[in-house]
Amino acid sequence: MISNRMPAIYLPHGGGPCFFMDWNPRGMWDPMGAYLSKIPELLPARPKALLIISAHWEESDFTVQTKRAPGLFFDYYGFPDNTYQLKWPAPGSADLAARVQSLAAGAGIPVAADAARDFDHGVFIPMLMAFPDAGIPTIQLSLKQGLDAEAHLALGRALAPLRDEGVLIIGSGMSFHNLRRLMQRETGGDIRHVSHDFDAWLQDVVSGDRNALKDWESAPNARICHPREEHLLPLMVVAGAAGKDAFSMPYHEDSLGPTGIAVSAFHFG
Repeated sequence: MISNRMPAIYLPHGGGPCFFMDWNPRGMWDPMGAYLSKIPELLPARPKALLIISAHWEESDFTVQTKRAPGLFFDYYGFPDNTYQLKWPAPGSADLAARVQSLAAGAGIPVAADAARDFDHGVFIPMLMAFPDAGIPTIQLSLKQGLDAEAHLALGRALAPLRDEGVLIIGSGMSFHNLRRLMQRETGGDIRHVSHDFDAWLQDVVSGDRNALKDWESAPNARICHPREEHLLPLMVVAGAAGKDAFSMPYHEDSLGPTGIAVSAFHFG
């Protein structure tokens, strides 16, 4: 492997501004926050740039952010006042945005540009933990409406060369995203085992034929774990960019929340 080649990472970004709130029952967010804070230690070098695919941005076509100095889009509601005062002033990168468009075009995938988009919380919340200095040029890439898994895998494959250019590709979502079931105290059908079966399926697929992710709805309990799949689709882009690189799970939580659901991060390369 090229020494400065960046991995591709699918990470959980928690719930809203969870790492910056006093409300943290039984320390449920502490292991995830500790993992996010240690991401720089898991890299071969400091990235030249970050490309982040967030679950919280969907457009009719894949769209890349081109704003020179993005602000923060506080796309969460009803949280403490301090969580609306957070700052993460990372610079954008028009050059990286153009490179994303060029690579995607080479694979026949159109990528639009958005010069007004700010960073949503799927970007700035985990990055405040991982890179609090906000010193790395960062751009955000949208999901495509329709949430077709194969299309997102294909985009990831097209963007794979960025990893050899010092770009850290990050998919920001949650491997389990049924918030109602996460926070309820009664299992209502043993959601813990439901989530663990789905997580085991994800581990099995990413260790083998990653193209099988396009059939994720056939996984055990898929639609219970993801009533809507926007938090899973960033994994498709990351897995596409991963090629055949080995994967690791530097974060795996098997008892998150009152119902003890499983949540994992996947690093490739």
